[in-house]
Amino acid sequence: MPKQCSIEQAVDHVLSTLEGPIHLGLPLGLGKPNQWVNALYARIKQLPQRQLTIYTALCLGRPRAAAGLPRRLLEPFVERIYGDYPELDFLADLQRDTLPDNVRVEQFFLQPGSLLDSATTQQNYISSNYSHVARDLNDKGLNLIAQLVAQDAQRPEHFSLSCNPDITLDLLPLLEQRRAAGETILCLAQVHSALPYMAGTAEVPRSSFDLQLLEEDRSTLFSTPNMPVTLQDHCIGLHASALVRDGGTLQIGIGAMGDALTAALLARQADNAGYRAVLAELRCTLHWAAEIAKDGGLQPFSQGLYGCSEMFVNGLLALADAGIVRRPVYPELALQQLASGGALDDQGLPYSVQALLDAGLAPQLDAQALQALQANGLLAESIRWDAGGLLMPDGQRVLSDLRDAHTQQLLQQHLGRARGGVVVHGGFFLGPQAFYQRLGELSATQLARFAMTGICFINELHHQEALKRLQRRDARFINTAFTMTLLGAGVADQLEDGRVLSGVGGQYNFVAQGHALQGARSILLLRSWRQAGAQISSNIVWDYAHATIPRHLRDMVVTEYGIADLRGKTDAQVIEALLTISDSRFQPGLIEQAQRAGKLPKDFRLDPRCADNLPERLQAVQSRHPGLFAEYPLGCDFDNQERDLLRALNWLKSKLRFACALELAAALWHAPAPSEYAAHLQRMALTQPAGLRQRMQRRLLLAGLRASR
Repeated sequence: MPKQCSIEQAVDHVLSTLEGPIHLGLPLGLGKPNQWVNALYARIKQLPQRQLTIYTALCLGRPRAAAGLPRRLLEPFVERIYGDYPELDFLADLQRDTLPDNVRVEQFFLQPGSLLDSATTQQNYISSNYSHVARDLNDKGLNLIAQLVAQDAQRPEHFSLSCNPDITLDLLPLLEQRRAAGETILCLAQVHSALPYMAGTAEVPRSSFDLQLLEEDRSTLFSTPNMPVTLQDHCIGLHASALVRDGGTLQIGIGAMGDALTAALLARQADNAGYRAVLAELRCTLHWAAEIAKDGGLQPFSQGLYGCSEMFVNGLLALADAGIVRRPVYPELALQQLASGGALDDQGLPYSVQALLDAGLAPQLDAQALQALQANGLLAESIRWDAGGLLMPDGQRVLSDLRDAHTQQLLQQHLGRARGGVVVHGGFFLGPQAFYQRLGELSATQLARFAMTGICFINELHHQEALKRLQRRDARFINTAFTMTLLGAGVADQLEDGRVLSGVGGQYNFVAQGHALQGARSILLLRSWRQAGAQISSNIVWDYAHATIPRHLRDMVVTEYGIADLRGKTDAQVIEALLTISDSRFQPGLIEQAQRAGKLPKDFRLDPRCADNLPERLQAVQSRHPGLFAEYPLGCDFDNQERDLLRALNWLKSKLRFACALELAAALWHAPAPSEYAAHLQRMALTQPAGLRQRMQRRLLLAGLRASR
């Protein structure tokens, strides 16, 4: 059992036990024991002779806004949502590039966009596939792990790795090998009272840890509030949802495009007529009928989906609550073969003995086969093997040949539910407060349907490959990119100048699986255009200095204008497919660049049906189907006034450019009286503006509130 000690005692123990440099591994995202890490960091800063290297990813800090109206909106919201969440002290020093000389922080994934201007972070970023991180950290001599865990009074010998078994489960056996060879390695656990106890492979013996902090962490869990889902995102989600096959496998990521996909799948199930109608108006079912027929579908989900995603996101939980994510998979190959053969319903109950035979169960039972069926829950344990036959609970003896009609009749009454079925495999979770609350409401039996496990199980096919191939049928690995080249390369992690925006994470892993698994597809979601200040530009470009997904792994791309199937296509065909889903404002320039490079014929003409790929066409569809374009389809942490204010600020941001100067001036001239938005002004502390600057802020805000309502 781990030694129990205070935060400061644990720091003392680490410093006295580990000689030389300390190589500390912290989980990605939510699972960091920030209070203890801050105590260790503070001590190390006072000991310049000690070296500390921290290996981690996704260090979570409260969102911050620039001065002015954005800060007035954000600061009270942040105070309400994040409460007493303890931020990492070394993160603040990273942002200021003021880490002490004896401390180094290496990360393989960054909170998107948060550390673009930190030279220290950019220089010490590790570009590594998520599934390779455990190997890479072990090779660096990791000698200390610190992690938040969950506990259950009914399981006193165990901890749950809860939100973060991802890397830890893959690391623990590697560390044990080094310990056996004589190395000193420490593992520290701190219980967080709000983390749910996830069982299964996320459950580890307490003896896996050397130290347990006496102080239970009761601080606010870091959350990622749902952000508004734009018209662009909704249209992307609707198109992508038509590529998800009933009975298949789903992986989705965090963010507004993932929320939009979830909303579209929910609509496909609950309002199928409305769903089909909006897809028809988006021309999806006309232009991409062949792709939908081959790879997806429009019908509600009669078989359900299985979720296999490195991140267990809020959307997957919402889909499970709606009965869409409900196809269970099983940890035993023989059991999964029966499920894949159609012998089990979505609760794990066999349809019949004959269904088990039809799915491949050997017809002649022996004692070992009977024991296996009982261990997997398919047959009652009260049935006994008896001299070559089966002894039933009522004393009847029947043949062990399952093809025998009498044997089938009696066994039918003693069939049971298959054990170990799960509907989602996830490596880590992070989400809005409502997501944590919902997990906390689930019973242990319900939670067991969501299996948190090691990242190598999810992100790779090797090890248990036969099992994974059966589980991951018709997989749709759906991720996002911020740029695509016209030749099919995807960009998702790094800017053209080399600065890392976020990281590759597991995106490459899932793209590779999309090509390796029969019936699978990798789908990249992309907003076809973006606006930054006064500039509107295409996200589909001729070339880019960096690629996250190389063009030889191109597969499917979805924008708000449709679907491009790039698999197996020639370069000219790839270019044409991407042009059909690009924004029409940029199509001529892209065509010219491709022709100049000799990749399109000089007489190339784009299909005229794609010549009106413009926001105005999508806005017209939205106006006719407002119910399918909810601003916050998965719920919202913003109150009604804050939603209005956020829309107003986004409107103002879009108008602060020369081309919109007259429109903005007109809005300011016709700004409403302060009394019309008294509550909003009070929320922004602008009821009584002080000075010219605040009076102008109030007038801008009032203009934005009226224009965006």
